[in-house]
Parts: sequence; structure tokens; C-alpha cells
Amino acid sequence: MSDEAETDRDEVVRASDIGGEGPPIEEKPYKIVFEANKCFGAGKCAEVGDNWVMDVRSGMAKPRSYYIDEEDLEENVRAAEVCPAKKDAGVIHVIDRRTDEEIAPDPHGDGTLSVDW
Repeated sequence: MSDEAETDRDEVVRASDIGGEGPPIEEKPYKIVFEANKCFGAGKCAEVGDNWVMDVRSGMAKPRSYYIDEEDLEENVRAAEVCPAKKDAGVIHVIDRRTDEEIAPDPHGDGTLSVDW
């Protein structure tokens, strides 16, 4: 493996690097980062959160909105916590856009984004 490929793989992925800018942070201070490529369609997220729906064509979940406010925070945190994919680390990540830290599921306990592309 080349040194360049090794460096790219070791690079830290920040939540702000994923997706577009979205609405103003003051309006929607939280962002959903969804690893759809790791979702296996358990549907737990759709059971606990109105922001999550099951797509009958793909058999996988998807969020209605990737940017949420305080009112929608609790249900999306719950959806991230109940997701059994990725060996219970989940594929739904709730990010505080103000600090760029992962709120849920935060398996490392340090606020870093726990994506596994």
C-alpha cells in the first residue's frame, strides 16, 4: 500500500466535512450523518423517531431531514442509540453543528465522529 493511501485512510473525518452547509446553525443546530451503506433495515430508528421512515423499495431507513432543531433532537438521539447496525455502534450519528461533536451514539465517548465508510 502506498504512503499516500495510508495517510488518506488515517485522516480524521469531521462532521462538518460531510454534506452541504444546510440551513443556518441558529435554526437547525444539529445534523444527521447517516451511513446508508451500512444500514441493514432493522427499522428500530423508524419505531422510535418520526424523522425516520422505512423505504419499501430498498428495505432501508432514511431520514426525512438531515438538519434538525432542539424539538427533534431527543427522538433522533434515541434513533441513533437503538440502531443495531455496525456491531451496535449504529449508523445514525447526531452531530452538534456548533461544536462539530457527535452527541449520539458516541461509542468512543469523546465526541468524535464514529463513521466507518
